[in-house]
Amino acid sequence: MKRIINEYGKPILFALLIAILVTSMIRPTLVREYSMYPTIVPYSYIIVNKLPYIFGTPAYDDIIVFNTDIDTEHGEGRRLIKRVIGVAGDTIEIKNGKVYRNGEVLEEDYVYGGVTPGEMGPVVVSENHVFVMGDNRPVSLDSRDAAVGEVALEDIFGRADFRLFPFNQFGVIK
Repeated sequence: MKRIINEYGKPILFALLIAILVTSMIRPTLVREYSMYPTIVPYSYIIVNKLPYIFGTPAYDDIIVFNTDIDTEHGEGRRLIKRVIGVAGDTIEIKNGKVYRNGEVLEEDYVYGGVTPGEMGPVVVSENHVFVMGDNRPVSLDSRDAAVGEVALEDIFGRADFRLFPFNQFGVIK
């Protein structure tokens, strides 16, 4: 009996431990909204990776999933997915359809329609926060809106790294 436990028990226990570690670090997620279109189409299944922000912080253009105080119809906090535009200390401004970071216009070929509507005076990103925006700017609920505002680093769930579905877009999210 002891031989059977040693032969089968240890590998099964090791596999279980690895499975628990992996599932705690990555999470498949369904994106239902249009705010990240065309980068992420509605009803895409993506893999959210928690590992990069355990010891690091978000970088420009990272696509992050984060928790908000906005309630869903079920009374739960809503998670949003957006692109990091600014990090702590950056000055973000929107004018003439362009986004400026620290006085420099951003080259954003991923933005749907190529224009960011509206104007926004200079905002300095707070310490331990990031400024985020969706790629489909006319319909995106993001840091420009007081309901979302700047995102605290502690509210970040993870980074969107990989797309599982639709199959014709399977692969790394750029």
